[in-house]
Amino acid sequence: MKTIYNIKTLCVLAFLGVFATTVSAQEDNTAKDKNLNREMTLEREYDPSVQDASKVNTLPVVKEPEVRKIPIDYAMFTIPADPAKEIGLLPSGNIMTQMNYNKRRGYFNFGTGTYLNLNGDLGYHILSTDKDKLNIWFSHRSTNGKVKYIQTDEKVKAKLNENLGGIDFKHNFDKLSLLMGLKYGYSAFNYYGLPVDSKGGLPLPGSELNPPLDIETNQVNQTIRANIGVESKEDASVGYLLDIAYVNFSHKYALYKDIDGPTEHAFDAKFDLNARFGGNQKIGLGGNIEYFNYNLPSEYLYFENHAEGRVSPYYKVEGDNWNLKLGVNVMFVTGDDSKMMVSPDVAVDVEVADKTVLYAVAGGKLNSNSMYEISLINRYANPTQEVSPSRNWLDATLGIKSGVAPGFWFDVFAGYKITGEDVLFVPSRYAEMGGFYNYSESMSNIDTKRFFAGANLKYSYQQLVDFSLKGVYNHWTAKYGSGWDGVSGDLEHAWGKPEMELNAGVSLRPLNPLTVSLDYYLATGRYTELYGYDVVKMKNINELNLTGTYTFNDTFGVYAKLNNILCQKYEVLYGYPLQSFSAMVGVNINF
Repeated sequence: MKTIYNIKTLCVLAFLGVFATTVSAQEDNTAKDKNLNREMTLEREYDPSVQDASKVNTLPVVKEPEVRKIPIDYAMFTIPADPAKEIGLLPSGNIMTQMNYNKRRGYFNFGTGTYLNLNGDLGYHILSTDKDKLNIWFSHRSTNGKVKYIQTDEKVKAKLNENLGGIDFKHNFDKLSLLMGLKYGYSAFNYYGLPVDSKGGLPLPGSELNPPLDIETNQVNQTIRANIGVESKEDASVGYLLDIAYVNFSHKYALYKDIDGPTEHAFDAKFDLNARFGGNQKIGLGGNIEYFNYNLPSEYLYFENHAEGRVSPYYKVEGDNWNLKLGVNVMFVTGDDSKMMVSPDVAVDVEVADKTVLYAVAGGKLNSNSMYEISLINRYANPTQEVSPSRNWLDATLGIKSGVAPGFWFDVFAGYKITGEDVLFVPSRYAEMGGFYNYSESMSNIDTKRFFAGANLKYSYQQLVDFSLKGVYNHWTAKYGSGWDGVSGDLEHAWGKPEMELNAGVSLRPLNPLTVSLDYYLATGRYTELYGYDVVKMKNINELNLTGTYTFNDTFGVYAKLNNILCQKYEVLYGYPLQSFSAMVGVNINF
């Protein structure tokens, strides 16, 4: 530990030396009249990049929708690898049918399929002017079908009913913008995962080796999020941001339907203050303060009220063909897990050739691992377990991006990430009469290191073909530190983390109203731990999906989707099988 501490100290001193040298050199630069559009706020992270191929080549530009391009897809009980830390707006109705929905005020999407899968999206722009924007929206995802356990080939009903709705408002004053929002989320699901007997068997619920377990009752998670904030215009000489948010997140049950679950109240204040000088330079101070308070209806529940915070001073400068950001993150946690940490916040990119950028990023952050955040990663996590904040000491990436060839864009990168108190989920080792089972437990006091390397390729030929391919290789090491028993050592694997991931996709437009898309995802090298000592290699995720969309006009379109057409069997969480082959058809209406 002393050696690690010395290394961290030397890194901080070296960083401060570079910072001082750079500031001194920039004082003699000639003032520039460029308008710096890369405002540093807490909502937009610094991302040195060149434009995608569809924007930098000489071919006809492929028009991109103004909303995020995410397929209307039934989730099939998968969980995101790196979820957003707030309630996000689900995709609007133009996605499946290539409609430019902003020509209209509203959108409606509805799809139905096998396993009683249902998708629905509805939204309306009440106000949409340069001064005011007021939107209301609602999205629904549900299923109520039977899936097969991989280990026993027995069927079990997997239930999910997720709903998310909200209202967003923005008013632009002459000098600033006012933003307000209110969102509500409701998620009901059952812990349908395979019960694992403590003796090593895999009996079904109710067998002689297993007590009767509750895999029918729906757990219910509810979220209320409200925020209000102000931010300056992007071209302001003195920029500022202040956003205050409140999140109320609750579990209906603890580990039994007869015991009420905990409720989390989170108060978050984000801020950023920056000033331009020298024409092309900016200095600022950003950060956030969070406070977590818990209601615990049962005496055996334990979550500690505590505060977390981050303060990040930074300096940014833009040259003719390069950009530089120098900063540092100082973070703290109060309570039993009281800690302080310092991480770099540095980024640089240089245009080394025409439309080719060499970039390097070194950052770090504190992940709260609150009840709400854990639910976004894994809805089946133990609702009564408090998870310690993760300390990401270093997250560094070095890469090169280029869009120099017509229609072709690539990004080749490698990096290293160090995280203390990382979150690794394993199946529960315990079962009690009448309770939920195979919920996920988070292992405590686990430190991980990850080396990764990969490439991201995209190709677009006019408006006929779009192709993308992204592959990432990961090398994980995981250690468990000295806990209450003073024992430490190496884990055989970073449980649940993939060794390799591959994403590929191709879209064809043989006719103007018709689009056919093929998407493929592969994840290999995943392991989990059972009973605290058995290592199990999980099946590779190997999924191929086919989607067809047909747009009749700018008002009406239809789509059909075939999921997992290779009929592969796999799990994201051990004991929680995903759906095999499934199909969905739907309509999309803009009005």
